[in-house]
Amino acid sequence: MKKMRKTYSAKRENIDRKWYLVDAEGKILGRLATQVATILRGKHKPTYTPHVDTGDYVVVVNAKKIKVTGKKPEQKIYFRHSAYPGGARYEVYADVLEKHPERILHAAVLGMLPKGKLGRKMLKKLKVVAGAEHKFQAQKLEKLEV
Repeated sequence: MKKMRKTYSAKRENIDRKWYLVDAEGKILGRLATQVATILRGKHKPTYTPHVDTGDYVVVVNAKKIKVTGKKPEQKIYFRHSAYPGGARYEVYADVLEKHPERILHAAVLGMLPKGKLGRKMLKKLKVVAGAEHKFQAQKLEKLEV
């Protein structure tokens, strides 16, 4: 009888994290968000374990210059709530892009991560900056072509 191999399961202490820099200029929102979510989850690594946060950090610059297709700039709606009764707020994509461009990619990636504690922990590793300047030079960022 063959000897059975044990399935590898990553431990929190053994995870090696990298920092990646992604330039969002001219990129399509959904296509960029799926690739960023994959890196945040750690699915690009052979040590991926579904119940452990094995992902890397991602810094996205130029979020202000991200693109969407079709009529989404006029029709796509973002929802937020102030936590007070009657505090629902709806904003169109074009308005959000003008005021808070980092929220757009943040919301897209949020929907692609697991729900619950693990997903919130993964989302903290996403850093979105509206312009080209960022404060993460000390982390030795690797440029990632998406």
